[in-house]
Amino acid sequence: MKKLIEVFLPLIISLSLFAESPAIVIHGGAGWFSNMSPDEIKDLKKGLKMAADKGFDILENGGSSVDAVEAAIIILEDNPLFNAGRGSVYTSEERQEMDASIMTGKDNEAGAVSSVTNVKNPISLARHVMEETPHVMFTSSGAEKLARDNNIEQVEQSYFANPDRLKSLKRAQENKKGTVGVVAIDKNRVITAGTSTGGMTNKAPGRVGDSPIIGAGTWVENNSCGVSATGHGEYFIRFSVAKEICVKARYQNKSIQQASTEVMNQLKEIGADGGVIVMDNKGNYAFAFNTPAMARAYKDASSEVIKIYKN
Repeated sequence: MKKLIEVFLPLIISLSLFAESPAIVIHGGAGWFSNMSPDEIKDLKKGLKMAADKGFDILENGGSSVDAVEAAIIILEDNPLFNAGRGSVYTSEERQEMDASIMTGKDNEAGAVSSVTNVKNPISLARHVMEETPHVMFTSSGAEKLARDNNIEQVEQSYFANPDRLKSLKRAQENKKGTVGVVAIDKNRVITAGTSTGGMTNKAPGRVGDSPIIGAGTWVENNSCGVSATGHGEYFIRFSVAKEICVKARYQNKSIQQASTEVMNQLKEIGADGGVIVMDNKGNYAFAFNTPAMARAYKDASSEVIKIYKN
């Protein structure tokens, strides 16, 4: 018996540590990416890696999944290659309107902001709403006042100026890069998901998509999974896409890959493009998208994945 214990104890300890290993999964939008040069693809992957490394470093050092998600999304919001924060696309009135949300599975708290025009990092304002107010969502000037009153960094419109995106608007072309999102699980097995976006190119002022809508673009259940979505927001709202995936995983005993793939296929049938990243309460992850590409990354203690196209 003693020899058996000596043989299996290290394995038991190893498995126990693995079960508590944190992990992070990221998306940078789903779409076509057909007009991107090799250098742009390289830079996009570099941005994903920077976000994954930052978030995972926080997790590995005992930080919360909320801290990791916010920090990783800030990296993406500050990168003009992504349609969030600094890289946000233009509305039909040639300015940016940004949305973001965050949700944590510890107590199902959530915060969101929509149609903000001068907040440098909308995800930080969404977190403030979640943690420091009794509310879930603030919008437009009310959200901007909340940022101003609480010293959350605001910037001039020139910060978001992007000649390439403005040309895209003037050509009335569909944006090829998208929303960003992060899902993470920490050492305490708490899942957090966050999503941030600049919306759709040439959108009508005041239009809000799924990214700040809890249950549509962002959802977490600690006993099931966490989801961040990207795509045709109106459909994601109507079908509560993020929550629907967790419902299928929880009540139909489907893996998160099965659940997310099924939902994305159903959306494709009705003409809705997009994708999701998912993580369950064991740290397993899933990518699912019905477009030719989705910028995506995953990192845990033993592996790293960074991809754009399907293969």
